[in-house]
Amino acid sequence: MTFKFALLVVLAATHASGAATVPAQPAWGQCGGIGWSGTSNCTTGTTCTKLNVFSAPNSNGLCSFCPDYTAGRQLLVQFASVFTAFSPIVALKCTFEFCSGDSYTQTGFSPNDTLPAVGNPLGNPPYPGDTATGGSNWVDVDTIVFNTSLILTYNYAYGGATIDTKLVPPSNATILTLTDQVDQFLTGATSNGSATFWTSNNTFKLFSFWIGINDIGISYTDSGRRDAVSDTSLNAYFALVQKVLYELLHIIVRNFLFINVPPVDRAPINLGNATAQALERSVIEGFNGKLASRVSPFQTVNPDIRTWLFDANKLFTMVLDDPQAYGFVNNASFGGADDFWGNNYHPSSAMHTIIGKKISQLLNGTVW
Repeated sequence: MTFKFALLVVLAATHASGAATVPAQPAWGQCGGIGWSGTSNCTTGTTCTKLNVFSAPNSNGLCSFCPDYTAGRQLLVQFASVFTAFSPIVALKCTFEFCSGDSYTQTGFSPNDTLPAVGNPLGNPPYPGDTATGGSNWVDVDTIVFNTSLILTYNYAYGGATIDTKLVPPSNATILTLTDQVDQFLTGATSNGSATFWTSNNTFKLFSFWIGINDIGISYTDSGRRDAVSDTSLNAYFALVQKVLYELLHIIVRNFLFINVPPVDRAPINLGNATAQALERSVIEGFNGKLASRVSPFQTVNPDIRTWLFDANKLFTMVLDDPQAYGFVNNASFGGADDFWGNNYHPSSAMHTIIGKKISQLLNGTVW
């Protein structure tokens, strides 16, 4: 069985002087090194791997799922227990997630502040970050709960974002649109010396996009342009995705997750106006259909990539139609511990956990 690990992380070091030798060390347990008197045998599926240590007086071995490492691509790893005296630097197969979107995805990350690292996989702000409702969201739980290995997440999503200011201006000029987020990534993460280790071909990289909620919310009542907005915005959307792919071909960007627009017409803020709800619903359905029709050709034109389309609209509808089955009191109240909605427009942390779990199931077989 092959595992792709985001970053080497040692959960515990179990050796103690005079302790009895065990038949095999567990995953990430010490198995060698100067002064090591224990076994060099490792549990099934792992290999005793010598670490390339540059800042320590000796080299130690760990039972690793990822025995191969690339010199020059070095990540700082803080070990526990007997390893606390030094900080070895290693580079193994890694996993990184780069998120773009709006308030349904945001955690308040800034690429100019603390970057994701072992022990702080979301970088800044610390978990759960600055989310729309104050608790954890789907990015949080997919980074630290439903993953099967450590994932370092760069979340460029910005609350209120639209796809492009020229097409649908956001409500505030300071809001970073999807265009801004992609440019921020391409001019930042790809050139920041402290982050460029993710560019190694040994790394698994996922780019996720959840956008369109604000484009529709701002424009759906404008009969003169709402249909054109969906088409032109989606064209711009996929031009940006293609830009990420083409500008990073040398890095082997292979994995793209797209998430469609949920039924925000059913959010508490929109209740009470059946006509407006029906109109917004129809625009959302049209947008989502056009999104799906673009994902498949994108995959066809780029046969060496992998794409996933997560149907958030279907999941939201299923839960909103039967909220008690999922532990919610109803589908309209918000702000309470058992409410579907965290506020009058955004799902609660409990619903985000459901979203994160379903996304991890869709991505099953990668690092989820």
